[in-house]
Amino acid sequence: MAQLRNPDGGCPWDLEQDFSTIAPYTIEEAYEVADAIDRGDLDDLKDELGDLLLQVVFHAQMASEQGAFGFDDVARAINDKMVRRHPHIFAQAQAGNAREVLENWDAIKRQERADKGHTDTSALAGISRGMPEWQRAAKLQSRAARTGFDWPGPAPVIAKLHEEIAEVEVELARSDEDPLRAARLQDEIGDLLFVCINLARQAQVDAGGALRHANAKFERRFRAMEAMADADGSTMRALGLEAQEALWARAKQAERDGNA
Repeated sequence: MAQLRNPDGGCPWDLEQDFSTIAPYTIEEAYEVADAIDRGDLDDLKDELGDLLLQVVFHAQMASEQGAFGFDDVARAINDKMVRRHPHIFAQAQAGNAREVLENWDAIKRQERADKGHTDTSALAGISRGMPEWQRAAKLQSRAARTGFDWPGPAPVIAKLHEEIAEVEVELARSDEDPLRAARLQDEIGDLLFVCINLARQAQVDAGGALRHANAKFERRFRAMEAMADADGSTMRALGLEAQEALWARAKQAERDGNA
């Protein structure tokens, strides 16, 4: 990476990059790692982890060029952090279960923030605004739950979900000419999605993983529909909705037959 970034004979594309232009690639590579894990493809996982590591190297190289830090500093910092946040392993603290580990972890993080001069003492402090909003919603809910502010189980969350759906239906029924309709719909659908994330958390299901699986399922079935339409001498665009739904049913049944 140092050679790629070398102004004397380096790669023109790499030389043009900065932290902000590389950040989207870093996020993309993290999702590629998750995808390889979902597919259970360890060979691909090896490659994707390498791609993700390259992102760390890239950022560290750019920081090194500015005299800020280098790759060794990054490795040393995370090593020190893991030792510091696991006093039940590397020091004399006690943690008999995973819950106690998380409580210790949160307390240490709060102290670290205080040592750095941060004055925000909220239980929600430090949750990044750069992560996907569904993930941030889960983080906010999880942090709040650690203070005791949480539903007692999935059942009341499902009831709340029905309530939010009803509120969305009310807004959808309003006239398109209502100038506040769009804003209210955004607000209500946001509430609905927030509750969906909460339901996943209560059910101990990773919302991101669940959505990735749903996306993969939809893509798989839609591609099967396209293949069926082509085999019938037609296209999806040429078919009406009723015919398309019939293809969807065939694609679902084909999956079930294949998994039988």
